[in-house]
Amino acid sequence: MPVIGALIKQGLKLGSRVRLRATSPELQQQKELKKLLMKAKDTAFGKHYGFSEILSSGSHVENFQQRIPFHNYNSIHDQWWHRCLKEEENVCWPGYVKYFALSSGTSEAASKHIPVTRDMMKSLKKASIRQILTLGKYDLPAEFFEKGILWLGGSTDLKKHGGYYEGDVSGISARRVPIWFQRYYKPGKNLRLEKDWNQKLEEITRQAKDWDIGIITGVPSWVQLLFEKIMDRYQVQSIHEIWPNLQVYVHGGVSFEPYRKTFSRFFSKKVHFIEVYPASEGFIAFQTEPDVQHMKLVLNNGIFYEFVPFNERNFNNSGELLPNAESLTVSQVIAGVDYAILLSTCAGAWRYLIGDTVRFTHVEKAELQITGRTKHFLSLVGEHLSVDNMNRAVDRLSGEFNVDFSEFCVAGIPAEGSFAHHWYLGINGDARPDTQALAKRLDDLLKELNDDYAVERASALKDLRLELIPVNHFYEFMTSNGRLGGQNKFPRVLKSTQLEDWKSFLIGK
Repeated sequence: MPVIGALIKQGLKLGSRVRLRATSPELQQQKELKKLLMKAKDTAFGKHYGFSEILSSGSHVENFQQRIPFHNYNSIHDQWWHRCLKEEENVCWPGYVKYFALSSGTSEAASKHIPVTRDMMKSLKKASIRQILTLGKYDLPAEFFEKGILWLGGSTDLKKHGGYYEGDVSGISARRVPIWFQRYYKPGKNLRLEKDWNQKLEEITRQAKDWDIGIITGVPSWVQLLFEKIMDRYQVQSIHEIWPNLQVYVHGGVSFEPYRKTFSRFFSKKVHFIEVYPASEGFIAFQTEPDVQHMKLVLNNGIFYEFVPFNERNFNNSGELLPNAESLTVSQVIAGVDYAILLSTCAGAWRYLIGDTVRFTHVEKAELQITGRTKHFLSLVGEHLSVDNMNRAVDRLSGEFNVDFSEFCVAGIPAEGSFAHHWYLGINGDARPDTQALAKRLDDLLKELNDDYAVERASALKDLRLELIPVNHFYEFMTSNGRLGGQNKFPRVLKSTQLEDWKSFLIGK
């Protein structure tokens, strides 16, 4: 009898039923901002922008929004964070920053150094525990809670620079796994140190048959690669032939819809898909109940959120935030509208644009979905094609043609004195559907999903061109750029030098 598992299950059930005193999202966020301002008022940033005066004002939220400018990575790094890298204390957050998360996002080649403070690590841990407690709402047997957890994340072997360390945020978090938890936690301490992603996947594949995995967590593209390697090595038809107790897959970072059909062929038993929204800047949201398509915003854990309507009034054609943009609090948003997120955090980010766009499904409950990136959209002639439109179209295309298209990208190109869209679809297996039929149907689907696209396709947007390529080319391209593994994702929209690099790579193939 799984005694430990039964106790854990009962504890999770009780934890998931705990009901704290109801507090509105707006009040929680007002208190969170006040705590952030109080803690950082004596930092260089806090003194420069008068945090003490903001706190003494009638409305500290409005005063904060009026006094503090918007920041992207370049502006806050050039003005403030570079001082943290020089080991200066009390710059944007009290104390000394010992860890920096390296993040290139999906649009920039050079790595960004995102501060990860002690308070932020506590925040990440707290949010992770809250997310784990939600497992009590799932119909899972007691023995499940004694199975292993495979975390397919970045290396814990961080690079040291003077007095600070840098690496993937998942690797920074994994260094602090409690000793009591390590018996369940895979791939194990030694393999977590491995920096070579191909070598890590090979070694996990080799050891897979010796593990009893119940939960796996990781970015869909890399989990897909691992599953394919395992099934190929052991010549099995389902991952459940290797891990019969696998019942939960925790995913995040990208929309899961393009991968859903591909993942369905990996399993012969029911698997719960749970979405989370961790970023290098903080743990933002997670799915709180089974079988829903939204996540709940984490409102009282060291982050104050603002939301900027993602439209031409607030952003230019390159996806850059305009200085006079409108920012809203969590109570001012409207369901069904796309917003870019600004974060102010316990790691010293202030009104910081992280580059993601979200859409609220329920404002009062602070429930939302990720819809794309501020710089990953196409609007060459006013078509306003979002990543969400793209994901939905590719998902439906995959179902209608019964072909897996788990990776894709699109670029705007000159055509007949105007523009066209050039799509690259990554194809799995030996299927070779008719390219012209695919292109026509994709075009029709995008017209159905986006009225602006339909209008422009009748005039200025001349064509949709489509190219089928092996899905492995996407991963090989990332390898060639040193971005294989961890939280790295292939960009859905290619622009400027990225497009040229991609075209050169494909010519070489």
